Amino acid sequence: MRQFVLSLTVLALILSARPAAAENKWYLTLYGGQGADSDLGEMLTFQADFKNVYLLALAVERGLYTYRDKLRFEVEGIVVKYFGRQENAEFDALVIARWLDFPWNNHLQTTFAVGDGLSVATEVPEFEKERRNGNTAQVLNYLMFELTFGLPQLPRWSLITRIHHRSGMFGLFDGVHGAFNSLCFGLRYEL
Repeated sequence: MRQFVLSLTVLALILSARPAAAENKWYLTLYGGQGADSDLGEMLTFQADFKNVYLLALAVERGLYTYRDKLRFEVEGIVVKYFGRQENAEFDALVIARWLDFPWNNHLQTTFAVGDGLSVATEVPEFEKERRNGNTAQVLNYLMFELTFGLPQLPRWSLITRIHHRSGMFGLFDGVHGAFNSLCFGLRYEL
């Protein structure tokens, strides 16, 4: 519950800040990925056990506030469709902190983002039920880690890699511990 209250407080502070015109940019991201029977730690250490669960997602993102050209706060909405052992849809809404300042950005534009919010599935996801012996729910926490890479000559385009994570936040959501992780790749465009 403390994490939820903290997230709402941060969102309120971000939304109350007066952004400059350059920070109001919109982004569109199309990405796809494969699910894994692995926890978040295994995903982050490249030890994932990939399964026959795939997703295709479309995300719309808006920059809200940039701190010293180094850290940008954003909001994002995502529509997801699953294929394979899980065929539900999913809707996610989140707040993102994106680090913008890397020493090699003159050669390869790079950002690193962490986002947190809510994930709502259209039905209790089948693969999550199998993986967690039925211990999952339609509404869970959504967490993402993302790297983007772009060429300075094409500043509006970026390749992305993202970990797409749904979980119960250690039991905060319906007593669910863990749930689903997917490794994704896609394309991001600044509108």
